Amino acid sequence: MAEKYSKEKYPNIYGKRILFVCRETYSKPLWFLARDLKETNEVAAFYIMSAECTYNKCYYNEHTIYEWREKLPDVKLYDVAGICDLFVKGIRGGGDPSDASYLEMLEREYTHFKPLGLQLMASQENTKHYHYRKYWPVTTDAENKYWLELNYKNVIRILDEYQPDLIFDTDNAELQRTVLSEVAYKRGIPYATIEYSKFGYYKYPSFQNSFGIDPYFRRLYEDSLQCSDEELAEEYAYIRDFREKSSIMNKEFAGSVTSQYEKTPLINSMKIMLGKWNYFWNQDHTAHNAARKKQSGMLYAMTPQYLKYYLDVERIKRRLLVPNRYFENPVEGEKYVYMPLHLIPESSVFVKASFYVDELNLIEQVSKSLPVGWKLYVKEHQAMLGERDLEFYKKAAEIANVRVVQINYYKDPKPWILNCEGVVTITGTAAYEAALLGKRSIIFGDVPFSLIDGVTRIRSFEDLPAAIRSFGQVDNIRSAAAYLHAVRLAGEEVKIFYLMDEAEEIFAGRHAESEKFQKELSVLMDFYEKGLENYEKWKASF
Repeated sequence: MAEKYSKEKYPNIYGKRILFVCRETYSKPLWFLARDLKETNEVAAFYIMSAECTYNKCYYNEHTIYEWREKLPDVKLYDVAGICDLFVKGIRGGGDPSDASYLEMLEREYTHFKPLGLQLMASQENTKHYHYRKYWPVTTDAENKYWLELNYKNVIRILDEYQPDLIFDTDNAELQRTVLSEVAYKRGIPYATIEYSKFGYYKYPSFQNSFGIDPYFRRLYEDSLQCSDEELAEEYAYIRDFREKSSIMNKEFAGSVTSQYEKTPLINSMKIMLGKWNYFWNQDHTAHNAARKKQSGMLYAMTPQYLKYYLDVERIKRRLLVPNRYFENPVEGEKYVYMPLHLIPESSVFVKASFYVDELNLIEQVSKSLPVGWKLYVKEHQAMLGERDLEFYKKAAEIANVRVVQINYYKDPKPWILNCEGVVTITGTAAYEAALLGKRSIIFGDVPFSLIDGVTRIRSFEDLPAAIRSFGQVDNIRSAAAYLHAVRLAGEEVKIFYLMDEAEEIFAGRHAESEKFQKELSVLMDFYEKGLENYEKWKASF
């Protein structure tokens, strides 16, 4: 294993103290990296989810934190268990247990990327007001402030004790990551996580928790714009092929809920609910975690609310995938702006565009900015189907120039984009797809593909009318090619969902470690190494 991750191949990683940031499924591939790297490096892991690290062993955590505890006992483990108990004790005492002077210090010292209020937006636990997951309660200001304080103290303690040279991650959601990115930045510790380029499987390392566009990537894009047509020939060919394809959905979504357009057979829905019942019975009764769940609704969601929520999701989803009174078909020849909605909550909105998480408000603002005679076609996200309150669709449809369109009228995003005047999305893939198809779009967050000509980043609703009037075709093939070129320079084709799924099969004993799995793990290592090369090269810009 030591030879596999040799100093010659990974000079920026070899011999360093590495801290892996772990949460649920995303932690599984990191276990294998830690197992191999501990032969040549000092390795530790930090588990950031309250339930995951405090629950007794159950289906939920047996192949995540317990794999580390039981099979990598020589790897140092950190978690949030201690501060969970402190939080419960402090909040039960009543009043506001937070330290105002400490929070003021945090506001002065640890808000390089975001103010504290926006940092709290990274977790669905503290943002119930903004989403539909009813198993989380609305939190108080005292709870939010105290949890923020405790997490900063915990992260600072961990970094003081372990003193990592490098921090590696595979996701950007949850408050602990936002806190860690601020503290790591202040201490000059490279903290690399995954940024999704939307270009096939390509992802590149972000050193600011994928918030905004990393300065080094912006520089790579600007340099790529200076490339000759010959140097961009591969990217030009990709774009031309993309424009000719009948289906443009990213292959990474194949087989996922994002690509599901048909109603699930009733027997399958019943099996899903039976599986969830068994899952929570194991969690609460077999593993004896029910008592802990009663300690804090913010940290540990209650099972009855979970089950009711998912039962409603399955029931409503079945209604909405067939003709229904909430969605309507598009009208042939009608001029429209296409607005695909997001999965709420998800980090692509709550982390990247925290001011714009209220999609009904966005629909209202866009609708009043349209030229007369145009319609706004609002389409639900497949993964959100059944999760959103049905009143949302009713309210949106009340707006005279809005149509909430049938989600599976087309089985691919391309027809929606080709037939529209332009695209509006918070930070979604549709803007990237529109850019590659030569159509203009509007977004509300700083995502990497917003560098492509024709993608307009809106910072004020008052700018919407002018941006929408500019909709139409755009000659941006060179800009799009430069973006793809920069992505190739910065990143690797990391098949993170394959790695997570296959790691679970290996942990469960259903698969052996295959050559393909090992190859994809090496790609993930190459991803981190390439990121660190760029970090050292562009250190002054971080």
